[in-house]
Amino acid sequence: MTQQYAERATAAAPRGARNADLRDLVTILEDHRERKLDVVTSASALSFRDGNVQVEGIEQQITPNGVSSVDGTYRPTAVADEGIAEKLKIPVGYLRLMREKNVPLLDENVNAWLRQDPNRRFMLRALRGDSAPGAAPAEGVARALMSDSYKVMDNLDILFAALEGVQKAGHPTKVTGCDLTDRRMYVRVESEAVAVMAPELLSGYRSPFDGRSGDQLPMVSAGFVITNSEVGAGAWSVTPRVTMQVCTNGLTMPMDVMRAVHVGAKHAEGVVSWSVETQRKELEVITSKTADAVKTFLSRDYVEAKLREIQAAAGKPVAEPTKTIEHVTTALKISKETKETILSHFVRGGQMTAGGVMQAVTSAAQTLADADQAAALEALALPALTAAAAHG
Repeated sequence: MTQQYAERATAAAPRGARNADLRDLVTILEDHRERKLDVVTSASALSFRDGNVQVEGIEQQITPNGVSSVDGTYRPTAVADEGIAEKLKIPVGYLRLMREKNVPLLDENVNAWLRQDPNRRFMLRALRGDSAPGAAPAEGVARALMSDSYKVMDNLDILFAALEGVQKAGHPTKVTGCDLTDRRMYVRVESEAVAVMAPELLSGYRSPFDGRSGDQLPMVSAGFVITNSEVGAGAWSVTPRVTMQVCTNGLTMPMDVMRAVHVGAKHAEGVVSWSVETQRKELEVITSKTADAVKTFLSRDYVEAKLREIQAAAGKPVAEPTKTIEHVTTALKISKETKETILSHFVRGGQMTAGGVMQAVTSAAQTLADADQAAALEALALPALTAAAAHG
């Protein structure tokens, strides 16, 4: 699989994607690999100018394509701004306000705190910009400012290692969708071969997208989602997920997640480059753990047991939908705009139960353009079920 995708051109690939297929995700990740720059440096080599990160005084990097300059200008993402605020103890809301209203003040604040401890070391994760041969380096992207002990585990390596684990588990599966943001990668995998009848859970439910009936399609497919963050926004993980065939609503079960945290030894100053042997050992562990997770999560016994747990609460009637959804969204700190979407999906779904509230949360998640917000909302579906059942 790796060789198949490596043959594809990756020029000018976008930084992110929503509901992409696997081939498009790999194209983007290959482009990131070509552009990536991970450097451990002291604060004295970093500064802010016009709201951008300036790197100065770092030795040039020798790559297979020749000598490459590390020094340059890197525009921070929102995730990088969060890391800068956290590392320098600047309130993130204040940093965002300065970026929006007063960039010179932002430069002054960040530079003052960098000068406070010039020997403090950080890891900067960045993407180089496009530069013509012989031209000055183009502006790149600052992805994250992190601890110098962060263990680099790139999305592309994680993806191939995890998919190898899926293959070794021996279950027929398909990738149904991929998301990539500045914060995380999400790869949804489903096995229609492990489909379980769930008539109690889907009785009376209609898809809010096309009106199909859960009574006619009472099937639930087993699956999972592979997640990774290259910027410190969460561990590599495999989380079980079932899909309602009538509406493609996905229900993740975070309580059973398998994860590995990115914490390693401190890196020496300079460009970070892990040895082939170190990477191989790390990825072998991921392949093995993924295979184990797949065998568990794609077990019919596992899915049926989870459905039994859910169905007990799902059948609780909801007499006052507006009040119940107000209670649920307030308790789970869901935004007002998303609350209205959930209420609309609940009404269109026609299932006046706590299970209907759960379904409304998962279907509303499908409509969100921001993949991080969508994943976060989907993960709240089971807590929403519990809150709705308790509220009555």
